[in-house]
Amino acid sequence: MTFPLIRQVRAFVIRGGGADYHDQAGAHWIDDHIATPMSRYPEYRQSRRSFGINVLGTLVVEIEAADGTVGFAVTTGGEPAAYIVEHHLARFLEGRDPAAVEKIWDQMYFSTQYYGRKGLVMNAISGVDLALWDLLGRLRGEPVYQLLGGKVRDELIFYATGSRPDLAKSMGFIGGKLPLHHGPAEGEEGLRRNLEALGEMRGRVGGDFWLMLDCWMSLDLPYAVRLAHGAQAHGLKWIEEALSPDDYWGYAQLKRSTPPGMLVTTGEHEATRWGFRMLLEMECCDIIQPDVGWCGGITELQKIAALADSRGLLVIPHGSSVYSYHFVITRHNSPFAEFLMMAPEADRVVPMFHPQLIGEPVPVNGRLKLPDTPGFGVELDRSLPLHRPYPR
Repeated sequence: MTFPLIRQVRAFVIRGGGADYHDQAGAHWIDDHIATPMSRYPEYRQSRRSFGINVLGTLVVEIEAADGTVGFAVTTGGEPAAYIVEHHLARFLEGRDPAAVEKIWDQMYFSTQYYGRKGLVMNAISGVDLALWDLLGRLRGEPVYQLLGGKVRDELIFYATGSRPDLAKSMGFIGGKLPLHHGPAEGEEGLRRNLEALGEMRGRVGGDFWLMLDCWMSLDLPYAVRLAHGAQAHGLKWIEEALSPDDYWGYAQLKRSTPPGMLVTTGEHEATRWGFRMLLEMECCDIIQPDVGWCGGITELQKIAALADSRGLLVIPHGSSVYSYHFVITRHNSPFAEFLMMAPEADRVVPMFHPQLIGEPVPVNGRLKLPDTPGFGVELDRSLPLHRPYPR
């Protein structure tokens, strides 16, 4: 099948007003004294926005084919990533066949390796890759999941991340992941409060509902081990991203030190097949959790998942809405998905990427059937203030 060549790549930024899920306006559970790597400093303990988690804004990448068809994707990275997309990555797409996804990814990665490999540059590459898959789906008239080999199940099932797992249970989710509120700098009192909160929630949800803790890179190894053992009494299913993402040795020790039956999960802030190879070969975790908007996009996520599958490990991507849903529904080693509760009180199901995406599907009773709409099945809300800071 012959496709029209890529005419232009464009990068936009959306700022403020909750457009980025890191930037929730007003009171919101996701920004309420959540344990972070900066919790060691009292002045940055209450709010993640205080240390700048929201400074970059949302990155929107558009790829237009010669026939006028446009694919797009959203991720994080803001203006710095927009510059990288427009002034470096675009050269590997414009005038090229949009079906050449492997070659395009390879050239984007190795051309930026001297200043990239992870972080901001990989966010930019991920955004371009996702927009390219969206374009391909639109050109073929097929959903992305069909391009990836087709569905292996009829519907997705979800656990919910938010401050109210008890409400998530009533909404039909299979489990609830709580944010950890107190890090090592808050001492014994903080540890006690963490365990009390977990125990209280267990009393609300009963014994047959999964409970997990999201530690968001905030702990050291001794604290994480103590937390895991203390949480055993409350039936904790897994402890997530307890340590710095670069501390592979610490994760390997944590996995060896957790109580029997409790899982160690991580990978939200890891990137590329090489980073995940470290996690897998060093036996750092039981489940890997790549974010498709940060790890390298769909093209790289397929390679990461194949590595995990060869070792019998699960791949449960971090959030990412439709960008991960189209992947999860094609993989046997991704039996369920994460849904981020974006309502301020975590008391209702709302779209994760509102207001950027039009037509974003959400679970009903904890389940979701993906439509067969071409691409990722969503449209960009063009009434938003889309700023293109670095046009060529």
